[in-house]
Amino acid sequence: MGNKEKAKERREKRLQEIRLLMTIPYSHHQRWWSKETVAVVTGGNRGIGFEICRQLAAHGLTVILTSRDASVGVESVKALQEGGLNVVYHQLDIVNDSSINQFVEWLQENYGGLDILVNNAGVNFNLGSDNSVENARKVIETNYYGIKSMTDAIIPLMKPSRVGARIVNVSSRLGRLNGRRNRISNVALREKLSDVESLSEELIDKTLSTFLQQVEDGTWTTGGWPQVYSDYSVSKLAVNAYTRLMARKLSERPEDQKIYINCYCPGWVKTALTGYAGNNTVEEGADTGVWLALLSDQTFIGKFFAERREINF
Repeated sequence: MGNKEKAKERREKRLQEIRLLMTIPYSHHQRWWSKETVAVVTGGNRGIGFEICRQLAAHGLTVILTSRDASVGVESVKALQEGGLNVVYHQLDIVNDSSINQFVEWLQENYGGLDILVNNAGVNFNLGSDNSVENARKVIETNYYGIKSMTDAIIPLMKPSRVGARIVNVSSRLGRLNGRRNRISNVALREKLSDVESLSEELIDKTLSTFLQQVEDGTWTTGGWPQVYSDYSVSKLAVNAYTRLMARKLSERPEDQKIYINCYCPGWVKTALTGYAGNNTVEEGADTGVWLALLSDQTFIGKFFAERREINF
């Protein structure tokens, strides 16, 4: 059996374990949340975001489903409400500062804040073997700067509690710094981005601006960037770095004001983002994000997960 087949076998075995874990209900002492617990999910109108909303609401939380397109968002909420779930809708475009501000004001006025933020909204314009960078700027503005803007605006509204508030960033293994495949080849840059103590927003911004500049002048193919879905991979690399950076900053908060921020890879999921060509179902893709959001003894901060296990950045 080759390495590829072995990896596939391991993945399938782990997915079988996840499917079993998904059937086991949370015990009374694990359920730190109630219907008063508020979870906000961006890009919740379809795919993984919709399923995260469904699973969180099924566990008894109040879920605020957001999407850029109000008409599809409203229809998504109706579908969940018809199933008896406590889900409400608000329009939100994470690349529009005015939209974010309006949402934050509404959230503060109606709920007094939130307990969980799932940064799921994102875009990808490549399918199959495509690797166009035609939409690179939009991909990075949405997948990285949108998450950053949303997180910065929301943190002041996160409610203090004994278990801590939670931020879950939906990311991808394609953005791993030290993966065996698809990593950036610039060793010096990899080392800088790997060093959490010296990691900064300026370094992340500079990395992204260099990539976008090379896209504009046509030199990106020789710039040592990831070769699979380059713009998407670079955007998720930035999300991973930002997660670690924010974890360092948030770890300094007082005990009763803790905010645990982590990211996870949902895997190759059968959604519109992958052209429905993935291996995993949306239920499986959403599972680790929901698990991270609901951990009762949360001690993880600034970590990267897949299939309910920590993986390397």
